[in-house]
Amino acid sequence: MFDTVAMSRLAVAAPVNRMEDVLRACVSAGCVHIETYSNFEDGISVGSATDSDEANSVSSMLAKVRAAVSAFNPVNGDGPVSIKRIKSLLGGDFPSQLDEGLQYLDTQRDAEAELALLDEKIHLLGRLTPLNMPLELLQSSEHVEVYVAETSRASKANSVFGSLTSKVELLTAPGVVAVACMPADAAEVQMALGELGGKAVQIPSFTGHPKEAMETLNKERAAVSGQLEEAVEGSSKWGEVHGRNLLAIHEHLSREDAIYTAPTQLAVSNQAFALDAWVPTSKEVLIQGALKNIASHVEVAPFVDDHHHHDDDHHEPTPPVALENGTISQPFELMVDLVGRPAYGSFDPTTFLMFTFPMIYGLILGDFGYGLIILMLGMWLGTKPFAADPVAKNGITILKWMGVWCIIWGLLFAEGFGFVWDESWSPLAPLYEWTKAMTDGKLPEFITNTLGMSHTYIPFHRASGALQDYVLLSVYLGVLHLMVGFIIGFINVAKAHGIVAAFFEKGSWMIILTAGFLHVYGFLTGVHPVFAVTTPGLAVLVGIVCLIIGLAVFEKFGWAGGLIMGPIETFGLLANTLSYLRVMGVGVAGVKIAEVSITMGWETMTASGAGILEIILGAVLFLFIQAFALALGLLSPSIHAARLHFVEWMGKFYDGSGRVFAPLGGRTLHSEGQS
Repeated sequence: MFDTVAMSRLAVAAPVNRMEDVLRACVSAGCVHIETYSNFEDGISVGSATDSDEANSVSSMLAKVRAAVSAFNPVNGDGPVSIKRIKSLLGGDFPSQLDEGLQYLDTQRDAEAELALLDEKIHLLGRLTPLNMPLELLQSSEHVEVYVAETSRASKANSVFGSLTSKVELLTAPGVVAVACMPADAAEVQMALGELGGKAVQIPSFTGHPKEAMETLNKERAAVSGQLEEAVEGSSKWGEVHGRNLLAIHEHLSREDAIYTAPTQLAVSNQAFALDAWVPTSKEVLIQGALKNIASHVEVAPFVDDHHHHDDDHHEPTPPVALENGTISQPFELMVDLVGRPAYGSFDPTTFLMFTFPMIYGLILGDFGYGLIILMLGMWLGTKPFAADPVAKNGITILKWMGVWCIIWGLLFAEGFGFVWDESWSPLAPLYEWTKAMTDGKLPEFITNTLGMSHTYIPFHRASGALQDYVLLSVYLGVLHLMVGFIIGFINVAKAHGIVAAFFEKGSWMIILTAGFLHVYGFLTGVHPVFAVTTPGLAVLVGIVCLIIGLAVFEKFGWAGGLIMGPIETFGLLANTLSYLRVMGVGVAGVKIAEVSITMGWETMTASGAGILEIILGAVLFLFIQAFALALGLLSPSIHAARLHFVEWMGKFYDGSGRVFAPLGGRTLHSEGQS
C-alpha cells in the first residue's frame, strides 16, 4: 500500500521457432515488462517484426479500428467482451460493418469539404451581386482586361482614377469596384486600385447574373447538407451499436500486434533469442509455469538494490514501477502520476493523498452547501458514458471525496451557501446549541493553553470569532504535514543509502522544523524574546550544521555549496511552512465572497417592502454571485490544495523519476484478460 510493487528480473532464452509461443504466453500472463535489447554483439541483434499473412492482416485491421476509435470516441459501460465473442466478430460480419462505419466517416468528411467549397463560392458571388452585371462580362478576354476588387473606398474610385476614367469602363457599388481596360492601361488601373486599398476578387466560372448562380449553388448546398446530416446520424447510430465491440476488438488486436512487433525488443541470433524483462515478484510462479514447457531457459531473480551510497556512475537499470493500492485509494494514483511515478522502492503517497488532499480542500472551501453540490455533480457525472473511462472514473471519484470533506468541514463551520446556520432561524440551530452545551464553553487545556486555540465550541466561525484559531490551525497543519513528508523522506533515503545518509539529509530537516517551531512558539507565548538563546534555538543551529554536512557530503554540493545553501534552504523551510497560511487566506476570501451574495442579493430580495424589481434584481445577484463563488470554490481551493501537496509536501521526499510498469500487450479493460 505504501511501497511500490516488488519486481524480479526475468531472463528467457529459447529457439527462434518458439518466439511467438513465448511472447503469446507473456501477453496472456499480463505481467511481463520487456526491456529493449541494446547490447549489440557479433551475430546478435534486435529481431524484426513478424512478417506473415496473419500479422499483416492484424496490422491492417488494427489501423482501421484505430481510425474508427479515434473518430467515433466509443464508450463501453457494459463490461468486457469474451475472447470467443471477439474472434467470432472478426471472423464474421464485423469487418464489413467496420467498412460501413468508416464509409459514414468518409461521406461526412467529403460533405464537409464540399460544403466549405460551396460556402466560399456563395460568399464570393455575394460580393459580386452589388455590381448587377453578368458574370461572363467580369472575366478578362484576349483584348480586354477586367479587374474586380473589394475596397471600403469604392465611393472615391472616380476621383482616384481621374483622367484614367475616360480610357476605362468603371463600375462601382458599395464595397466593390470593377474596371475593364485595354491591356496597355492595365498597369495604371492596378496602381489606382492599389491606391484604393483594393483586394482582388477571383471571378467564379459561372455565367449569368450572380443571384441566379447563387440560387443554383444554394440548392446544391442544401443537397450536400442533407447528405452530411444523414452521414452524421448514421455514424452516431453506428458508434452506439458497435462501440463496445469496437473497443474490445481494438484491445484484442493491439495485444496481437504487440506479439508480432515485440521481436524488435529482443536479442536474436540465427538459432535462438533472449528476452530480458521485469515481472512482479508475486507473479514469479505464474510466469515460470507459463514458460517452462516452451522456453529452454527461464530465470527469475528478485531485484536487490545494495547501492547504499550516492554514486551515480553505475548503470544497473532499475525496475519499472507498478503501484498497488486498494479499491478506495486507487483513484488517487491519478494525482500521483501528475508528478511522475515514484522511484522504484520509494514511498507511494497515494493513500496519504486520499486523506489529506480532499481534507485540505474541504478545510479551505468549508461550505456544506457547495460540498453537497460538488458531491451531486460527481454522482451525476458518474452516470455519463464517458465515466467508464478509467481516468474519468478516477477523477470523478476524487471530486466526490472533495465534496464529502467539504460537507464535513462546512458542518463544523456552520457554513452553507454563505449563510451561518447556527442562528435562530436555522433548522440546525438546536444541534449547534447542543454542541455548545456539551463543551460548557471550555475545551481541554491542551487545546486552549498548549495550542493557544481559545475557541471553545462547535461551530468554528473561522471568518469571525475563530479567525485567530483558523490561522493557528493552518500553521499547525503545515508543520505536521511537512514533518510527515520529512519522515517519509527519511525512510526513503535510509532504504536507498543507509541510516547515516538519512540522518544528515532528512533528519537535519526534522531537527530544524521541530526546534524552529518550538522556538517560535515560545516567542509567541511570551516565554522568551525572539533572539533569545534557548534549547530549541541551539537545536536549530545543530540541525543547520547537520544539513550543511548532508549537502556537502551526501548530496555532493561540496563544502562551499553546503555552507552557502544550508542557511539559505533553512529560510526556504520557513516559507514552506508559512505557505500553509493560504488555507486560511483563501478560505476566508471564499466566505466573504459568499457573504456578498447575501448582502447584495438575498437581503435585497427579502427586505420588507421590496418591490418586484428589487426581488428580481436581488434574486439575479444572489444566484449569479453564488454561481461565481461555487465556480471559484471548485477551482481555487483545488489549485492551492494541490500546490501544498505537490510542492511543499512531496518536495520533501518525492522522486518522480520512476518508469511506468507497462506489461507486454497492456492491461485490458474491454476484453477478457489481465485487468
